[in-house]
Amino acid sequence: MTAHDVACLLPGIPVLRDLCRSVAVLEAILSPDWESRYHSFDVMWSPGEEMASMRNGSGDEYSIVFSAAGAYIRGFDHEAVMSPYMEDGPWPGVLDSVPGVFRHLVEEAAFCDEDGMPVVTACLWREARDEHWRVGEIEYPDGENDPDGAARLFGLLVDPSPEAFQRFAEDYYEISVDLDAVRHLYALRPLTSAVVTALNPDLTLGDLAEDLAAARYPSVAG
Repeated sequence: MTAHDVACLLPGIPVLRDLCRSVAVLEAILSPDWESRYHSFDVMWSPGEEMASMRNGSGDEYSIVFSAAGAYIRGFDHEAVMSPYMEDGPWPGVLDSVPGVFRHLVEEAAFCDEDGMPVVTACLWREARDEHWRVGEIEYPDGENDPDGAARLFGLLVDPSPEAFQRFAEDYYEISVDLDAVRHLYALRPLTSAVVTALNPDLTLGDLAEDLAAARYPSVAG
């Protein structure tokens, strides 16, 4: 799988945004320690922009910036053969075609290393008026199944099912994860104390106030 395959499988911008919000809140429930989570969401990342992010603690990460202009996705797999550290710069074509409305994100300090080089192996974007996701014109290296890390980075985004999250969470956290509770959040139904308890009996709905605000996720008492 490559970014081009991901572009064909990703849902539209509103659905992707809601999926990212749900996943972020699920992880907030399963892992009160922010440093141990994979996924997060911040509706106040910058003026007029929201960001969903993933980091696995081993050097792999992605950032998805949502704005009125559309959505911009940057992914980095530190083991990918298309790593900018293999070529002393981003792989040809990965960033070359990014449109002007997203060019500031190519150079965003949070997405670059200390020398100002974009830390990226896969990049996708979709302007608000676009009918599909776009990727640059890239000649991928031969003989590689996942040259840009897209399969490893975006698995939960191209399989937006509660079952996929359950598998991920049970593997990563090594606990049993209630599928009905996951379905509740994937449907963006208001979070209740009962759902929180089903996922993490040591947590209360009140404990999640900041995370719910960051994802702008609804909740109700009871």
